[in-house]
Amino acid sequence: METIAPLVFQVKTYSDLSRDELYNVLQLRSEVFVVEQDCVYQDIDGKDKLALHVLGFQKNELVAYTRIFPPNIYFQAASIGRVVVKQKERHQRIGSAIMKASIEALYNNHGKQDIKISAQTYLINFYNTLGFEQKGESYLEDGIPHIAMVLSG
Repeated sequence: METIAPLVFQVKTYSDLSRDELYNVLQLRSEVFVVEQDCVYQDIDGKDKLALHVLGFQKNELVAYTRIFPPNIYFQAASIGRVVVKQKERHQRIGSAIMKASIEALYNNHGKQDIKISAQTYLINFYNTLGFEQKGESYLEDGIPHIAMVLSG
């Protein structure tokens, strides 16, 4: 049986990210959202400077990432976005771990409150297991079906 290395999470502001960390974040986001999902969109949207960044490492390799925002930056509610896990590591439940770490980081930095996300519709059940509930109808975002979901704070 394969031993799974522990996950180590770091929460950083944009200015606290090293050049290498920022490069690795952008590379992972591009690897998954642009190449794997075959979606051409503007990933570098000017909001990274306003976010807290949650980085998940295994053996010093970035394997998961999110960015979190207080209210009124991305949505009226606080939000978590750019949720990404390296493809080869997805069998380890890292997605749940990075989301739990992100929720905790958001609460620790901005207080307990509702969190809104724009979820790809194929991940509705995943987000339901974390307590998120669907709000409204699905919509296309960058050509991919999404739905608004909210975790009550």
